[in-house]
Amino acid sequence: MPMPGTDAVAWLRRMGIGRGDLLALVVAPGVGAAMATPAAQFCVAVENDDPARVVQCVEDQLRPRWVMWSNATAGVLVDAGVRVATSWDIAAVHRLLFGGWRAGPGRVWAQLHDLALDTIPDARPPDLFSHAASGDSAPEDPIRPDGYLRPDWASAGWSTTTERLSVWAGLAARVAELQQQVIQTRPDARRAAMTVRTESAAELLCAELSADGLPVDRTVAEGIIGALVGHRPRSDAEAAEQRARRDAEVMRHAPTGFSCDLRSPGQVKALLERIGVDVPDTRASRLEALRDTHPLIGALLVWRKSERVNTTYGYTWLDENLAADGRLRGAWSGSDGAAGRMTASAGLHNMPADMRDAVVAEPGHVFVRADLGQIEPRVLAAVSGDSALARATVDDDLYASVARQLGVDRSTAKVAVLGAMYGQTTGHGARALRGLESAYPVAMAYLLEADIAGQEGRSLRTYGGRHISMQPMRSDDETGDRETRARAAAQGRYGRNAVVQGAAAELFKTWAVTVRARASVLAARIVLCLHDELLVHVPIESGDRVAELLEAGLQEAAHRWAPDTSVRFVADISVIPRWSDAKD
Repeated sequence: MPMPGTDAVAWLRRMGIGRGDLLALVVAPGVGAAMATPAAQFCVAVENDDPARVVQCVEDQLRPRWVMWSNATAGVLVDAGVRVATSWDIAAVHRLLFGGWRAGPGRVWAQLHDLALDTIPDARPPDLFSHAASGDSAPEDPIRPDGYLRPDWASAGWSTTTERLSVWAGLAARVAELQQQVIQTRPDARRAAMTVRTESAAELLCAELSADGLPVDRTVAEGIIGALVGHRPRSDAEAAEQRARRDAEVMRHAPTGFSCDLRSPGQVKALLERIGVDVPDTRASRLEALRDTHPLIGALLVWRKSERVNTTYGYTWLDENLAADGRLRGAWSGSDGAAGRMTASAGLHNMPADMRDAVVAEPGHVFVRADLGQIEPRVLAAVSGDSALARATVDDDLYASVARQLGVDRSTAKVAVLGAMYGQTTGHGARALRGLESAYPVAMAYLLEADIAGQEGRSLRTYGGRHISMQPMRSDDETGDRETRARAAAQGRYGRNAVVQGAAAELFKTWAVTVRARASVLAARIVLCLHDELLVHVPIESGDRVAELLEAGLQEAAHRWAPDTSVRFVADISVIPRWSDAKD
C-alpha cells in the first residue's frame, strides 16, 4: 500500500508501533523504501526519488527500532542525510548468535530454519538440473519449495520494484522475530538481548564512520611519507631506485659480498646469523631488544618502518583513500567475525604512529581522545567474578597493584597478567604467573576453563553471549598426535584470550554507542574507534563538555554492562588539536 510519510506515521500508530518497537526497513535508491511490522506490511512510495524523507519522518515521530538486513541499509540512509537512533541488525545478531563472519540473508535464513548450510543455493545462472532439483517455479516468492531463499532475491533481486521491497521487508521482520525467539530460549537471554542492541547500534556507528571519515591533512601526510621513503616517484624506474637506496642503507652494514632479499624473513635470519645474531624469528619486537648489538639491526628496524609506509601507507594509499574533502575513509564493521572487535579497511586500524601527526582536527574543531586503561585485565576481573582482582582495579595502575600483591616489579606483573590472558606460560613472568594463580584463583580458573574448552574443541560464549566457534580436535595418521596436540594448545590459547578480548569488545562498543547517542547534541561525532580508543571530532567550544561526557559515558556503559560495580574502569581523556598530541 503506497503512502507518503505522514500517512505512514498515522498508519503505524494505528498498528501500535511506537518507540523501540521493531519495524523492518529496506531501501533502494531510485526505487523506494518499504517498512514491515510483525503484524502487517506496506510499501512506502517513492516521492521525488527521496524515500529517506519518509524514513526521517517516521524516525522523528515514532523512534522505532529499525530492523535491517545489515549496516548497508544504514549506509544508504547516512548517504541521504538520515541517521537513526536504534536498530536490529540481522547480520550482526546472526554473528553474535552463531559465530563467524558469514551472515548473508541466505545463510541467516537457513540457520534459523535448520537447513543444511553446505547446500545453500548460490547465485550461479540456473541450469536444467538445478531448476528441476529445486522445483523453482515462482520467482516472485523469495522462498523456494525446498525452504531456502532464492539466491537472486538474497543478492539484489529484492531491490527491483516496490512490490519486492515490501516482500523483502516482511521477510526481515520474520527473521528478526525468529532471532528474538532464539535469544529468549537461552539462559543468558536478558544479557544477550542487551548485547544485540549494542551490536546493532555499533553497526549504525560503523555506517557513520564509513561515511564521515577521519580528518587528515594531506600536506602533512605527504611530508611524513616523503621523510620516510623519499619524494613521490615519477616512474616505476624511479620507484625502483628509491627502493634500492633504502635497501643499501641496511646492506652497507652487512659482511662484504653477502647478498640478501630484505623482504624474505628466511634470508634476513641468515643475514643476522652472519653477524653473530642467532634468533628464532625476525619479529620487530625481538630485534628491538637487540638494537644496540650491531648497527645492522638498527638500520633494519628503520628500513622496516620505511618499507611498511612505502608498501601499505605510502602515496598510493593516500591517493586511494583520502578524498578531496580531507577525510580518509574506509569500510567499517562492528565485528571481526571472531571475538567481536570492530574492524576497518584502508589501514585505519593499523596506521603507523608516525602518521598520527597528519590526523588534524578541522578549523574550529578539536579532537577529544579517550583511551581505556588496562581494559582487558579489568574486564577479566568483572566477568570472572574474582573479588581479589576487582580490588586491584581500584588503583589507576592495576599492574602496580598486582605487583605489590605478588612481590615483583611492575614490568614482571604486567607480563604475567598478559601472559595469563594470552596463554604465554613460559619465559619472563612465568614465576609470577604461578603467583597469580594463588592471588587470583577465580580469574585464573576462568581462563583455564576457556583454555580447556578450546583444546577440546568445545565452542565458547563471551560474557555478552557471542558464540566463539572451535574446531573439534581429531588425530589422524596424516597429522599425527604431536601436530594435533599443537593445534589443541593453540586453540586453548585462543579460547582464553577470546573470552576476555570478546568481553572487552562488548564493553568498548557499549561505551562507543553511549557516546554516539549523547554527543550528537553537541555536534560531536566519533571519527575513529581503535581497539580501546575513541577519537571524537568536536567544535572547540564543546571540547571540555565532550571530555566530561566521555568519562560519564564510560561509567554509564560499565554500569549497564558489568555484573556489578566492584570493578573500576578508567580512561585517559584529553582535548587535542591532532592525534599525535595524545599521551601514550
